[in-house]
Amino acid sequence: MTATFRVFVNEKPVAVPAGSLVREALAAAGLEGDPAALQVTDARGLSVSLDAELGPGTILRAFSSARRVPDDHA
Repeated sequence: MTATFRVFVNEKPVAVPAGSLVREALAAAGLEGDPAALQVTDARGLSVSLDAELGPGTILRAFSSARRVPDDHA
């Protein structure tokens, strides 16, 4: 049996297997669409990579932003 632990995505508790990545927690939380289109931050508001490994009790906030970052600064 694979060990699981709880993380929180937008205040929703989600059980994920040990070694899970942020993108897997987003899917387990039922967030629709492409995870790459979301901004994801930790409990302190710092950006988190979708490929970051989770630890027990991790708190994530995922949201889409209307603000776009320009590709070049011309």
